[in-house]
Amino acid sequence: MVSVKDQIVLITGASSGIGASCAKLFARNGAKLILAARRLERLKQLADELTKEFGSQIYILQLDVRDRSQVESSLTALPEPWINIDVLINNAGLSRGLDKLHEGNIEDWEEMIDTNLKGLLYVTRTLVPGMVKRGRGHVINIGSLAARGAYPGGNVYCASKAAVRTISEGLKQDLLGTPVRVTEIEPGLVKTEFSIVRFHGDKQRADKVYENLTPLTPDDVADVVLFCVTRPPHVNISEVMLVPVEQANAMLVYRRS
Repeated sequence: MVSVKDQIVLITGASSGIGASCAKLFARNGAKLILAARRLERLKQLADELTKEFGSQIYILQLDVRDRSQVESSLTALPEPWINIDVLINNAGLSRGLDKLHEGNIEDWEEMIDTNLKGLLYVTRTLVPGMVKRGRGHVINIGSLAARGAYPGGNVYCASKAAVRTISEGLKQDLLGTPVRVTEIEPGLVKTEFSIVRFHGDKQRADKVYENLTPLTPDDVADVVLFCVTRPPHVNISEVMLVPVEQANAMLVYRRS
């Protein structure tokens, strides 16, 4: 196991869910954290918690990954102690709606594509050249089980995550011959704010997604992220799919009566 102590880890979408769990686990293991998200107050609260509990060194970055100019200007202007990022966790992502394609909300489509796909590209394009130049680094892309096949109403979301899977595979090919590692992680059902966001704040509808089964937790996914990052330098875990025991694929779930 390779230690992450004093490694600089940048996490997008760090204010909640999988991103926040990754922040806590990496802080516990001594990493220095750059926490990036749109919700500044949540980032401050998380940073305070981690500083008090672990004495972590943390840099907060209010960032909307959809804004290319903001991504480029913010990440190229990091203070000197924070500029040499060792691990990038591309976690920022969301789903909006569960409509048939011919009835879909185009604004929802654009938000998913701009966040899940273009945002990941902007951040990766800005940071990976430095990893190549320094001869070290690891890119973790948080994808989804939805990448492996569409489900009813999931058309554009599934497409955006299929793109993440393909981009991850392509990036690994492009980085062949360098020491930079690339991992894509595809979780199934994880109980976070994901469904609340998908259903535009309808908590009752969101709760039904996880009804009568035991979903993954954000901590479960963070465990896998840390495992991938801490393998020996010659080992690259290219792809991990993790699901609850009660889920076989994106469409087939067992619900207890």
